This record gives sequence, C-alpha cells and structure tokens, in this order.
Amino acid sequence: QVELVESGGGLVQPGGSLRLSCAASRSILTSDTMGWYRQAPGKQRELVASITKSGTTNYGDSVKGRFTISGDNAENRWYLQMNSLKVEDTAVYYCNLANRWLKNNYWGQGTQVTVSS
Repeated sequence: QVELVESGGGLVQPGGSLRLSCAASRSILTSDTMGWYRQAPGKQRELVASITKSGTTNYGDSVKGRFTISGDNAENRWYLQMNSLKVEDTAVYYCNLANRWLKNNYWGQGTQVTVSS
C-alpha cells in the first residue's frame, strides 16, 4: 500500500495564502497523476488541480488563476500553492495519486483549510 501524507492546512483570512504539501511513499511513475481535491460542507468532492509526471496541469474552474500545482518527482512530493483565498475555498483538501494503467488511486488523510475573517 502507498501512503500519502499531507501538510500545510490551517486558518487564513480572505485574500491570504497557504501552501499544501503531499508526500508519497513510492516513486512517481511515468503514468501517474498527482492531484488535489476538496470537499466543502454540503458539497461533493471536486477536483482542484492535477499534474502529471511530465508537468501537464489541470485546474478546476473555481481556482484557475489563484491556485498553482507543482511537483517534485525526485522527492515524490507535490504542492498546491493557494493565493487570493476566498471564504468559499473552505474545505477539507485531499491529495491524490492515481495511475490509470495500474488502477491505483491513493488518498491522503485530508487537511482542513478554513478561510474566515
């Protein structure tokens, strides 16, 4: 089993920034996708951002222009830089490591991000 460990959540004011980090217990493979998802109260889980090993990124519409995903393949780690945070960004954020060929789908434990004045 692969373990993902998250860090970086917390309480911030609207307009503030946070950086989330996720570390995997195995190497990042060629076909892996690293991602961040979130689930806000009363809402379904949604994709925030994803990145492939080669660097291709994808963002949810609500975070485009504000959040940036990046990866460090050598360290089996990826990040979510969150800027210009809004109250509606409040959610539990989960990192994800998926591989379509291996049918892997691993999740971190979740980290709470609260945006409030």
